[in-house]
Amino acid sequence: MDARRSAPILHVDLDAFYASVEQMRRPELRGKPIAVGGGVVLAASYEARRFGVRSAMPLGEARRRCPRLIVVDGSFEDYVGLSDRVFDICRSYTPLVEQTSIDEAFLDVSGAIHLFGAPATIAARIRRDVQGQLGLAISAGVARTKFLAKIGSRVAKPNGLVVIDPDTELEFLHALPVELIWGVGPVTAAKLAELGIVTVGELANTSEANLTARLGRGAGRHLHALAWNRDPRPVVTKRRAGSVGAQSAFGRDERDPAVHRRVLARLADRVGARLRKKQRAGRTITLRVRFSDLQAITRATTLGAATASTEALYRVGVHLAETEIPAASAGRGVGLLGLRVSNLVRSPHLQLELPLVDPHHDRADRSGTERALASARLDHAIDGLRTRFGKETVGRASTLLDPRRPSTPIEFGDLAIPVEERHDDE
Repeated sequence: MDARRSAPILHVDLDAFYASVEQMRRPELRGKPIAVGGGVVLAASYEARRFGVRSAMPLGEARRRCPRLIVVDGSFEDYVGLSDRVFDICRSYTPLVEQTSIDEAFLDVSGAIHLFGAPATIAARIRRDVQGQLGLAISAGVARTKFLAKIGSRVAKPNGLVVIDPDTELEFLHALPVELIWGVGPVTAAKLAELGIVTVGELANTSEANLTARLGRGAGRHLHALAWNRDPRPVVTKRRAGSVGAQSAFGRDERDPAVHRRVLARLADRVGARLRKKQRAGRTITLRVRFSDLQAITRATTLGAATASTEALYRVGVHLAETEIPAASAGRGVGLLGLRVSNLVRSPHLQLELPLVDPHHDRADRSGTERALASARLDHAIDGLRTRFGKETVGRASTLLDPRRPSTPIEFGDLAIPVEERHDDE
């Protein structure tokens, strides 16, 4: 078989995963509009989506759109356990499984065809096994590239299978709305619409020069390549996490800088603890801000030395927030904050710096100061107590005593962690 003309890549995606698990566990919820979450919607069933309920939506807005909405807390352990079982089923057909989130993965089945049949047959068998063994619906796309397989699974939802023949793939792709392409959110879609581009075909037939002039060199070249289904990426079964991050949605249009700081304290706590557990530290700290109109910005700074200090991450995050949010908000409130650390290295052994005449010697983001060493001892003491007695046993007063702490359990923040972060313990 000509590898260039085969379609051996599968993308599988569990349908409304958290909500479907709750409906599977509780038969009385089947067929009813439900949402999983607390202050914000983590997931909505398809019955709720028909009313416009979406993930990351404030719960109050969701109830206004769907007065009969049933809200459930959800079960972190159930979601992780069922996810593991789903992808164990996938690995029973091929070892080449790249799990990209708790509910989706790419599979390369080129080496399994002689055992199980054509890729479409394998996809159908996986869907049957997941439904039969676990009671969950899973959609699948089959195509020549990862990009097109993922589009196929999106088109297949809910609970469907789309097989894209290499001989007609461009005909299929070019008829689709441009929003289905990775990286085309509301802002990029609006810029493309200004160029008269609303379908993938129109994007493909626009010169790369025009796209780069409007979108920037990287984005223009990337989108033009995808419009022609040029995606050489292989399925990668294991990759080292290149960063560690966390994010939190407010569930409201939040404009109070004091609330922003309290959320950043929780994010720094989570990110710092995960870095230390992995014996990692990082130099680049990135703040992500999503405003109430869903437009997002990222701002980053790179330190002179790598850090895993909760205090350092918090102070840098606050500095970025207080500098960048007023400049970019244009009167908008904040709907989500995220904090991420990259440029990772093995946690360095901290050595005390001599103060000499450096006026910035005692800054929290300096890794070898007296203050940094004291902060490191505090971090490790807190980590040890949480390991023995639980995550909520001890912490900083600003987070544990915050009267506006998120109503969603902290564990649910970990569901958004990329899989390589959860499993990269080397």
